[in-house]
Amino acid sequence: MESKKEFFLECYKLGIIKFGRFTLKSGIESPFYVDLRPLASDPKILKHLANYLLEMLPLDNFDLICGVPYAALPMATAMSLESYIPLIIKRKEAKDYGTKKMIEGIFAKGQNCLLVEDVITSGKSLLETIPEIENEGISVSDIVVVLDRQQGGKELLESKGYRVHTLFTISEVCTLLKDEGHLTDDEVLRINDFLKGNEVKFEEKKRLSYEQKLENAEHSVAKRLLEIAVEKKSNLIASADVITTAELLDLADKVGPHIVALKTHIDILTDFDPDSTILPLKDLAAKHNFLLMEDRKFADIGSTQELQFSYGIYKISNWADFVTSQVIGGYDSLDCFRNVGVVAILGMSSKGTLTDAHYQEEALKVAQSHPNVIGGVSQKPVPDELLHFTPGVNLADKGDGKGQQYHTPQHVFQNLQTDFMIVGRGIYRADNPELASLTYKIEGWNAYLASL
Repeated sequence: MESKKEFFLECYKLGIIKFGRFTLKSGIESPFYVDLRPLASDPKILKHLANYLLEMLPLDNFDLICGVPYAALPMATAMSLESYIPLIIKRKEAKDYGTKKMIEGIFAKGQNCLLVEDVITSGKSLLETIPEIENEGISVSDIVVVLDRQQGGKELLESKGYRVHTLFTISEVCTLLKDEGHLTDDEVLRINDFLKGNEVKFEEKKRLSYEQKLENAEHSVAKRLLEIAVEKKSNLIASADVITTAELLDLADKVGPHIVALKTHIDILTDFDPDSTILPLKDLAAKHNFLLMEDRKFADIGSTQELQFSYGIYKISNWADFVTSQVIGGYDSLDCFRNVGVVAILGMSSKGTLTDAHYQEEALKVAQSHPNVIGGVSQKPVPDELLHFTPGVNLADKGDGKGQQYHTPQHVFQNLQTDFMIVGRGIYRADNPELASLTYKIEGWNAYLASL
């Protein structure tokens, strides 16, 4: 069997430990994160791991093996197969039907059980697990752990009379990875500070300025939007959720000097007409130097979206500078948006939205790779190559009773690293929309400057 060092490096390739900045279940920020579940997907590694763990133990002492659910279950199963020691399974919660057992398998009172755990941190979860096994009349004397995070768990369990056997400690792992060039001296120092209980100083990632983003921008619409932002010292997009052409044009004329773009829902107009609505709207956009963002939120297959974009009474392709689109139709569904920019809907601000973490992760992959996409609507930071648009911004930080969740300009620029904030009711429902848009422009620009 390969050496312990070679074995760990093979495990490391599976991504079982990551270094950076992670928030743990306790709320503490850690410079590393351990997840040994990928080991179960490699039979060779799992078999070797089982033998490494068994070699550390006086096997004659044990009548049973039990893995702490869920990550340690495959490890305990492999150890049982290699050692011929019977396996029992502990449930995370009792069944609410049938026997309602917490422990499954064949066992007898008085038997001694080896407890298998993947990672030990504080040891509290093990202290909660052990009594549930002992309640069945089974004794626990030894615990075998793959990785000790060295945060007091081993010492706590040993103070309670349990023998704890660990294959690796985080210090050993760090030394090994540093020697192999996978960790820098600074990273090791930060981890050691964390293990000693010192406050860990993470290097704060600095957001890019509009000028820096402009240097990197490739899409013509992204460049134009950033140029307007710098020129007007504004990051404000006003949402024009009005239902008549007169209201739309009046709002556009009043807020135009202070915005980088006007966001429309053109299909809610009750009196839309290409000549009397779009032509004067484009004139106002040219007069006040802002772009037109049609918030259509396309969400269909590509061929249908192309018809919706270019045909019908609205002919969005004739006048919009950029549009919003869901990415639920996949990468190819965005091909139809030629000559405009696309803002991908990565996450929505409404309460109970179904754009969960998995959806956002997959949507982001599409957004980053498609040449038509200039940015995304998201409730969390996005990669630097995308422009970040955040709706639901209001100086009054509250909801509207219909599921819309509001955030202040300070919150979205400082915490979400927004590039452009979208304000609706705070402007178009204000007694003086022109003054309101100026106020939001100033608040948004100051919040942006403070976030740099």
